[in-house]
Amino acid sequence: MVSGIVTLILLVLFVGGWIRLWNPRLKPELDAAARLPLEEDAPLPTPEETQR
Repeated sequence: MVSGIVTLILLVLFVGGWIRLWNPRLKPELDAAARLPLEEDAPLPTPEETQR
């Protein structure tokens, strides 16, 4: 009985999150997050720059 209720709650949360991600207002934010791994990192400061 309890496992059925937990399963139902998790299913509702999953479907709700899935519907939320299809919200057109979130598209720019999600697109930016998807590009993060492809962006170049900023160059690391040299030791001389860190001692200033």
